[in-house]
Amino acid sequence: MFGLQSFFSFSDLWSPLMLVATILIIILYIGLTGPYRQRFADSTPVPPFRKGLFIVGILLLYFVQGGPVNVLSHMMFTFHMIMMSISYIIVPPLLMLGIPSWLWRFMLDRAFIKKLKWAMHPILTAVLFNTLFSIYHVPAVHDYVMLNYGVHVFYYIALFIASLMMWWPVVSPVPEWPGISHVKKMGYIFLNGVLITPACALIIFAGDPLYSTYTDPDTWALAMGYCVAGDPSQLIASFGGPEFFNWFDPVEDQQLGGIVMKLIQETMYGAILAYVFSQWFRKEGKDDDDVVESTLDGHWKQA
Repeated sequence: MFGLQSFFSFSDLWSPLMLVATILIIILYIGLTGPYRQRFADSTPVPPFRKGLFIVGILLLYFVQGGPVNVLSHMMFTFHMIMMSISYIIVPPLLMLGIPSWLWRFMLDRAFIKKLKWAMHPILTAVLFNTLFSIYHVPAVHDYVMLNYGVHVFYYIALFIASLMMWWPVVSPVPEWPGISHVKKMGYIFLNGVLITPACALIIFAGDPLYSTYTDPDTWALAMGYCVAGDPSQLIASFGGPEFFNWFDPVEDQQLGGIVMKLIQETMYGAILAYVFSQWFRKEGKDDDDVVESTLDGHWKQA
């Protein structure tokens, strides 16, 4: 991809361990929603479309977190934001919609999990995700996370869990858990769009490079050492720094990354908003028809 195979190995670009994990998750999912479905209470067949959503979601997650996009995200800030957008804005609702409600009930039917229902309050989930996302893109925090592998893994997992929580009120995969009306869903989606804007604006309108990971060769090489094999110092000897792979100067790359993140977020939220609005409009129209029909039935009975 983008000629990277000329500089890096297959293992560097495609993370075989994560590829195997992805394949095993897909096999497990197909088994649980197919041949072994009868083992779950109140299970019903899962339509192929919903299965497709889950499989596409998990493949996208692998492609950006374990595939070439992961390597590119260490070279260009634009690809970093593409990775963040796909991982936390696009993938979570696909996975959540692909998992049937009866399987969700099985996973959530644990005493310690039930005690956490309070954490799914819409305001809390919106603030949690957008706060974690915004803090991560504070320059000092971002560079620290990128240079410390354990912190990096922990933060990405926490951010992914927070993204699932953020999408929960919109997707509402289990009716028994906290949910909100269609009108409130539209407000909630709008709120998330507002909360993520300051972080994107900071990145888009900054006049100087913010992140050492994409400008300082030593910092870049150390960060790259966590996603490619070999001595990080050899990366500097071979390429000099991240500018070898970058199509733009650091400020342009940074601004483009912020714009791409905002565009993907706005497109996804806009599509979901349109869907929720259509569902609400259809429901309101059906309720009005039911009222008219019951009124007419009453008049006919009186006559």
